[in-house]
Amino acid sequence: MRKIKILWISLSLILTSYGCSDFLDEKSDLKLATPDRLEDNQMLLNNYGFLNVDFASSGETSSDDHYLTDADYNGLSFEATKRLHIWMPDNVAPPISSGNDWSTCYRSIYVCNAVLFNMQDKNFTGEQADNIRGQALALRAFRYLDAAQIWCKAYDPQTAGTDLGLPLRLDPDMNIPSVRSTVKQTYDQIISDLQTAIPLLLPKQISGMRISRAAAYGLLARTYLFMGDYDNALKNTEQALNINNDLMDFNALNPNADYPIEEMNKEVLLWTAMGYESHLIPAKIPDHIYQMYDNNDLRKTIFFRKNTVNEILFKGYYNNVNGPIISVANDELYLMAAECNVRLNKIQEGMSYLNNLLVKRWKTGTYIPMTANSQAEALNIILKERRKELLIRGLRWSDLKRYNRGGANITLTRTVNGQTYTLSPNDLRYAVAIPEDIIILTGMPQNPR
Repeated sequence: MRKIKILWISLSLILTSYGCSDFLDEKSDLKLATPDRLEDNQMLLNNYGFLNVDFASSGETSSDDHYLTDADYNGLSFEATKRLHIWMPDNVAPPISSGNDWSTCYRSIYVCNAVLFNMQDKNFTGEQADNIRGQALALRAFRYLDAAQIWCKAYDPQTAGTDLGLPLRLDPDMNIPSVRSTVKQTYDQIISDLQTAIPLLLPKQISGMRISRAAAYGLLARTYLFMGDYDNALKNTEQALNINNDLMDFNALNPNADYPIEEMNKEVLLWTAMGYESHLIPAKIPDHIYQMYDNNDLRKTIFFRKNTVNEILFKGYYNNVNGPIISVANDELYLMAAECNVRLNKIQEGMSYLNNLLVKRWKTGTYIPMTANSQAEALNIILKERRKELLIRGLRWSDLKRYNRGGANITLTRTVNGQTYTLSPNDLRYAVAIPEDIIILTGMPQNPR
């Protein structure tokens, strides 16, 4: 137990000293700080308040699923957050002392690397050991996938071999220099980690806070979807749904509750949350999004409420303590299966997945199954429903990037304090600037502008 405490003290030092060269000058001796027993390594991964929270919120802050009034904008705590909201090219990360997206991402990767190092160093074997290795690999992959959506360009097979990727930290030794990989190398590592993890993991874990085989399949499907590899995305989605395809019936929820959806409901395969941002809880939703929901669509009352000045506020969070969820859940899997089938020109199969989801979202007896006569019509319906179902779930920024890669031509516009800002399709600012102190510390190249 004492060694676990030592490791967590070491992690605290990382968080407070990450930007200091003196810290990196110290020679690490991980053997002095790693636990000896399998159970101790599982306990490190069980620190859900450390590993399952504080996923990147930069994409949600930058996306068009919410808006800020001038008063909201002027009241933001950090100048960097204001700059991020209006898509400035640099200085968009709050200080590391406040726990910015970069630091919280890499602190979690450090824990995963420490566990993997220790499992190899101690040569642990057996089902329990395999499950622990699988969790560490899959969680590391999840963090890298999350990070790639913020600091990398959309995956393009034509340029992924040269586009700047992430520094791939695969060893807990803090003395190894950070070097940026390519986007292809980043995604290859994510895929490798998940493919290695899947056979090691239990199909279902004792808690939705612990990553399972079903959740890892879901993450691998999400990875391939972001890459535009719809065949592999569909195969992995189906593998996840073969383990768990449960859906909530929104008719059983109380629309008058402050937060009608339970955080550990039966759709959740892995519970994780973004970093808490006051401007995202409650998020203010544009009226044109609210009007997309039919009056018989229960999401209109489950997801939203109006305040005293008639602003539409989001309440479809699975909790109100942490930030918005970025969980792997079955509603996303149904939508991925629907989209991928249609993109592979299997229109009826895709619409069937969509209808199986939506009938659980509408008032009993009112839902009329949707149909489509062409691939384009089916895709338009499914992507509209994807946005409606996965609102404030940390996916819109990634979707904008991949849609524009495919020629969707979506331009974002904000007006703040009388000035209008725009973000053009495929703009270089879709790869958010890495915190400047990290660039200075490591000498890595900054994202092009």
